[in-house]
Amino acid sequence: MKIFVINGPNLDFLGIREPEIYGHETYAQLVEYIENAARELGVTVSVFQSNHEGALIDEIHRAYFEKADGLIVNAGGYTHTSIALMDALKAVGLPTVEVHLSDPEQREAFRHISYVAAASEARFFGQGFAGYRAALAYLVRRAEETP
Repeated sequence: MKIFVINGPNLDFLGIREPEIYGHETYAQLVEYIENAARELGVTVSVFQSNHEGALIDEIHRAYFEKADGLIVNAGGYTHTSIALMDALKAVGLPTVEVHLSDPEQREAFRHISYVAAASEARFFGQGFAGYRAALAYLVRRAEETP
């Protein structure tokens, strides 16, 4: 089973950007956490991060052509603005899980809108790094339950 993990803008600044919200751990630590969780669950992951909307869309398309079994998407600020990301996720039709380190619903009103949610079948937020493990476990369970 192969899962693509796609992270959007500013996640490369983990540990620097607003640590009171996002914590003190770095993006490298997040990638290591995801890779370890994937190994424990017996899946392969491809972890990608970009600050550019088009690059995120290209990675979603790559997941389709490489026959990924699912997507985990933390689109960062694009969550609340990008119809293009939503369209790409809908176009590829892969099982998609939305993840956020913080809880957007407990933050500014503009963060309550999620275009990614319209193309996702599950959402995990406000759990920090653990949200990624929950998303991986969700996709593994889904695959086991789907004939």
